[in-house]
Amino acid sequence: MKAFYMTFGCKVNQYETNCIEQLMTAEGFETAESYNDADIAVINTCTVTSAADSKCRQFIKRIAKENPSCIICAAGCMTQTAEDSNILPECAVIAGSRNKTAIPALIKEYISTGERIFAVEPQDSRIIEPMCSKAVGSKTRAYIKIQDGCEMFCTYCAIPFARGKLSSKPLDDIKTEAASLIKAGHKELILTGINLCCYGRDLKDGTRLIDAIEAVCGLEGDFRVRLSSVEPELISQSDIDRMATLKKLCPHFHLSLQSGCDTILKAMKRHYDTKMYAELVSRLRSSFKDCAITTDIMVGFPGESEEEHRQSLEFARQIAFADGHIFPYSRRKGTIADKMPAQTSKAEKHSRALEMAEVITQSRESFLQSMVGKTVRVLFEKETSPLYHQGHSDNYTLVKTDRTSLEATLRREFHNVLITSHDSVCCYGTLI
Repeated sequence: MKAFYMTFGCKVNQYETNCIEQLMTAEGFETAESYNDADIAVINTCTVTSAADSKCRQFIKRIAKENPSCIICAAGCMTQTAEDSNILPECAVIAGSRNKTAIPALIKEYISTGERIFAVEPQDSRIIEPMCSKAVGSKTRAYIKIQDGCEMFCTYCAIPFARGKLSSKPLDDIKTEAASLIKAGHKELILTGINLCCYGRDLKDGTRLIDAIEAVCGLEGDFRVRLSSVEPELISQSDIDRMATLKKLCPHFHLSLQSGCDTILKAMKRHYDTKMYAELVSRLRSSFKDCAITTDIMVGFPGESEEEHRQSLEFARQIAFADGHIFPYSRRKGTIADKMPAQTSKAEKHSRALEMAEVITQSRESFLQSMVGKTVRVLFEKETSPLYHQGHSDNYTLVKTDRTSLEATLRREFHNVLITSHDSVCCYGTLI
C-alpha cells in the first residue's frame, strides 16, 4: 500500500512528518507522490490560527472527494484540541500531537477492523515522544526536534493546549541523531522545538539550550547548525558569549517579536519589552558578523489602537529586520484574548498587515543591499533554472550564482561567493 504525507504548520511538524514517513516505510508502506495515487493519506495538522484550521479541513475534504477510497489519518495540534471525536468525519484514524509514532499501528488496526479510531490522549506527560530522524532523502538540510511543549500561555496562543507540558530530548540522543544525519550527508542541521529556549528545564540537571548547541557544533564533519525560532527573554549574555565561539553556528536568529508596542506586549503576556528586545538585537549584532535578525509580527491584537499599531511599525523600522513573517491576530477558543473586548475588524487587520509587510519589505531590501561587496559562504541546495545555482549563506541570505553548465551541480557543497548585486528577494554573486 502507498501512503501520502502532508504537513501543515511549523518546522517541528515537518520533522515529525518525516519521522512518521520513516516509521511507515519500516512497516512496509511505500510513499506516494500524490494523494490521488495513495491508499493512505497522513495529514499532520496545525491550529496556530483559524486559517490553519480551515486549510487543514479543506485539504482533507479535497482528498475525500477526489480519492474516496483513501484511508485518511489526521494527527497533530488541530486534532489534539478537538472537543470530541466528531472532528474531521472524513478521517478513519485520528491521533494527537504526542502519539504520532503510533500512527503505523493505528492505521494497521483500522485496515484490520474497519472501525474508525480516535486516539487523542491527554497532554499530561513531560516525556518527549521518542522520535529520531534518519537520512532525509537527498535533502541538504535536516531538522532535529530537541524540545516539545510550551507553558508560557501567551494570551493569544492555543499551542500550550495542543502541545502540552515542556519536554526535552536527552543530550546523548541529540548527538546520536545529529551524527547520523551528518554521516548521511546533510550539511545543515536545524535545532527546533515548540519553545526552543526552554530546552532542558524539565531535565532538572542544569542542561540548557546552549549545551545542546555546543554538543551538536562539537561533532566532527563539514556541516553547519542553525536555530529555529527563539524567545527573546531567554537568551542571556553568557549564552551569546558561548555561541559566538562556535564556528559552525549560523549568525541568523529568528526572534519572535509579535508587537513593537509595550502596551500590547503586556496584554499578550509576553515576557519582554521593546527595550529588552532592542538591546538583545544589538548584542547579537555586536557578537556575530553579518548577523541576520528575522521575526514574527502580529497585527490587530484585541484593543490595539491606531497609535499602538504605529508604535509597532516604528519599532520594526528601528530594528531593521532581515526578513519577517506578518500575520493578523486570529481568535483561538480557550485563550484569554478570545474573550477580550474591542476585537479588531478583519478589514483593519488586513490593512495593518499590509503596512507592516511594507516595512519588512523595505528593511529586507536594505539588508540585501548591505550584503553587496561581501564574500559569504553559501551552501548550495538546488539548480532552480538553466541560469542559476541557488543556496543560502550562513546568515540565511538567498544567493544565486551563474550556472555555466546544465550538467554541473553544486548541491550539498559549500562555496565562497562574492555578492555583486541584489533584487527584492535575493543576492547574486560569483564563485571565488
